[in-house]
Amino acid sequence: MHERDSFPTPLPGSKPKKPLDTVVKMAIGVFIGSFALIWGGMYLSRPDRSIPPYSIGSQEETAVAIHVPPWTSDGEIETLIERFRKVGRETRNFGSMKVRPTTPDDPTEHYRRLTIYIFSLDAWAEPAMLHKYLTGEDPDVRGGFRRALRGLYELTEAEEEGRIGPLLDNPGTAGTEVYARQLFKGPLSRPSARAAEPTIAP
Repeated sequence: MHERDSFPTPLPGSKPKKPLDTVVKMAIGVFIGSFALIWGGMYLSRPDRSIPPYSIGSQEETAVAIHVPPWTSDGEIETLIERFRKVGRETRNFGSMKVRPTTPDDPTEHYRRLTIYIFSLDAWAEPAMLHKYLTGEDPDVRGGFRRALRGLYELTEAEEEGRIGPLLDNPGTAGTEVYARQLFKGPLSRPSARAAEPTIAP
């Protein structure tokens, strides 16, 4: 009497499973490792742990596009905007927030004007997207850019504005307040360095 084979008989027409090739395993490992390094770098490089991690995607003159992890909540984005607001009011030096000078030719203030666009999809923070939005050369990109926004912070010589959610053409539409709302808008409590300079009589 023959011993019964301990291995199950494969079903007719079924193909035996092949183990993953070494190259495929290495590629998957590199992909997962790269993803972990990106988000890990964003987490460790943030100025402090009281704000969500973020990374500068691109900067063109006074406009800066940053991205946060997709799971970042509106409340966390509001915390980040409030931090930018605090820096704008107290020191107006955004170097600590990883932003290059936006008005480097100004001898008195290197951040006289600044607009920060916040995205949770990093593709919108790429240099090409920011450039197309600022120039208006592609209406589709401009519309998508505004709809994809998660938050905005804008600073001028005398005013500031903070928003959560997309920039909508019809902000008064019913239901949009849930996704888009203004956090603050108005004059700065602190004048810019240029405005604070004393006037010397001739």
